[in-house]
Amino acid sequence: MHRLASSVALTAALFAISGCSDGDVRPPAPTSSQASDDPTTAPPCDSTALEPEPAEPEVAVLDPVRAGDLDRTIAVAAVRHLAGVVGPREATGPAYRQAAGWVSRRLGRLGYDVVRQRVDVPAGESWGVAVPAGTSVNVVATPPGLEPGDPHLVVGAHLDTVPQAPGAEDNASGVGVLLAVAEAVAQRRTRLPVVLVAFGAEEPRGPGDADHHYGSRRYVALMGPRERRALRAMVSLDRVGVGDRVPIGSATASDPVQRSLLVAAGRAGVPVVADPEERSSDHWSFVRDGLPAARLGSTPYAGYHSAGDVPEVVSPDQLGRVGRLVLEWLAPK
Repeated sequence: MHRLASSVALTAALFAISGCSDGDVRPPAPTSSQASDDPTTAPPCDSTALEPEPAEPEVAVLDPVRAGDLDRTIAVAAVRHLAGVVGPREATGPAYRQAAGWVSRRLGRLGYDVVRQRVDVPAGESWGVAVPAGTSVNVVATPPGLEPGDPHLVVGAHLDTVPQAPGAEDNASGVGVLLAVAEAVAQRRTRLPVVLVAFGAEEPRGPGDADHHYGSRRYVALMGPRERRALRAMVSLDRVGVGDRVPIGSATASDPVQRSLLVAAGRAGVPVVADPEERSSDHWSFVRDGLPAARLGSTPYAGYHSAGDVPEVVSPDQLGRVGRLVLEWLAPK
């Protein structure tokens, strides 16, 4: 700012010395003989030659995200809203659509490009309750400007519940941490761009492995070759609000994503436990298709898949531990 003021003052001084102003009538240019014979003859005024060069636009440098940037009250409020106000969110029902709209608006207000992926879901039986065929959606939030071939990370959490459960721990807790992470990284720098996904239709609609995870399977199926090559890692947040240690699950005995999360937990001072052979969440849809992924969460609790899965089950402290771990994992090294 001081440099620009000095340039303007210098320009005004030069104009005054030359006797020119924006309102002056410019004299005709001297002939070559006049220019050589009369050294007092001034050339015509050229205001453009005296204008300061335009300043380079300033590029904002974002602060790097850190574990301490987490606001756990965002996660707590999301659990209370989804489980205490919206309630059970079966993947094809109106309550799920209400929840998906609420999450979409929250992410959109943070500046993400938000789209909804349609997910076709078959009829079946979900934890003893008959459920109809229908459609669900994945809510996908992408940082503006991210191209399919750009290296990136995915953090996801399923938004649906079994029909009889308000789903505070399973899985408003995961969605709550997702939203808190989204807020923390929206205006901060991460080691790679982060895509955030609220998956539909994770809960079972039958007894077999092929009878659930419909939303994440749809997401993976829609990934093109460039996007698949660009995905560096995916983390599923599923049942992350119970206990005092954070389970870090791998679909096999161990894998690079799990190990990187364990290292991040150590840096953030978050107590964890390694959970091998863990395949009962959306990370499995990625791993079985050859993509790197792991899970956070899965501590047993009494209200699992029941009407007792209410907000009081969820520990704000545990939500904070998981959120800090995720932010430390996302932070630039």
